[in-house]
Amino acid sequence: MAESILVLTHADETGRSLTKLSMEVVSAGKDLAARLDAHLAIGILAVDSVSAAGTVGGIGAPVFGVSDEAFAQARYGTDIAGYEALYRAVQPTIILAPQSSRMARVAAGLAHRIGGKVDTHITAIRTEGGLEVSRWLYRQRIETVITRSERPWVLTFEAGVYPPFEGTGGDVVVEPVAVELPPKRTKVIGVRAPAQAAQTIRPDARMLFVAGAGWTKKQADGQTHALEAGELILGFLQKTGASLGSSKSLVDQGGDGQPVLPFLTHMNQVGQTGSTPRHAKGLATCCHGEEPHVVGWRFIGDRRAISLDPNCGWARGKADVVYVADAFKVLAKVNELLGSRR
Repeated sequence: MAESILVLTHADETGRSLTKLSMEVVSAGKDLAARLDAHLAIGILAVDSVSAAGTVGGIGAPVFGVSDEAFAQARYGTDIAGYEALYRAVQPTIILAPQSSRMARVAAGLAHRIGGKVDTHITAIRTEGGLEVSRWLYRQRIETVITRSERPWVLTFEAGVYPPFEGTGGDVVVEPVAVELPPKRTKVIGVRAPAQAAQTIRPDARMLFVAGAGWTKKQADGQTHALEAGELILGFLQKTGASLGSSKSLVDQGGDGQPVLPFLTHMNQVGQTGSTPRHAKGLATCCHGEEPHVVGWRFIGDRRAISLDPNCGWARGKADVVYVADAFKVLAKVNELLGSRR
């Protein structure tokens, strides 16, 4: 059976431009269509799909769009109606979509409505001997390879698997798709978000800064300096725009009555029971580089670490560069240099 591919995308907060992850999935669709010699189409859900389509100029594939003010907010009822309308207009056998919170909310429901199957958190795709996709299971320790004969097949991709598609700009012809939206039962009356200075989890940041339990342990003077550690780390994050990760041992310390960094939560955890980030660069500080960190860092491009122990886990081939130094002194100097440049 000849395959046909539909890339489902959605707009960012503006409602008139595609998200970075959506552009990565456009690249995935273009690559897969070339490998399978399959027909490719792009589906856009946005307030103004014509404006959003400008970012996929030069894709060389038909573009379909559903547009409505209702799509300004992520909402299950309206989003799934829009995606289903795009599917009905194209009738593809394979649907590629971003593993965003917005798409994750509706992917399974969409597969059910169209009589298909769904697999999520895809990290690789192969076509040798048939279409196969991969995802990680069991705390990122097991790579699972999946293939299905059932169609349509909905696949949602993790961030960082493909580079974002770089369009040529200019006008794109968008075929409008009519959609009958259900009555809205929810209303967004405002957004409450933390101040930028308080935001520590930044998935799109180029650098991931990971703090280990050593930050709150006794230092050379025999005392703990958790307050100073917090000021140094937050200063570095604010000056660099890096995202903050943490070892499990550090985020667990609060329940043990030990000194803690108050801005850390389990959402920051990187490792076997936490997230698997995909930043271009990573800097581990006061961590030992044991298995949880290595598992959590498997998709970091350039891995570096600061540790006073030259025989720590990071130094055993688990990091590209290890700085044998006091993280307190290093970060204080780095913050000073960054401040002078500004």
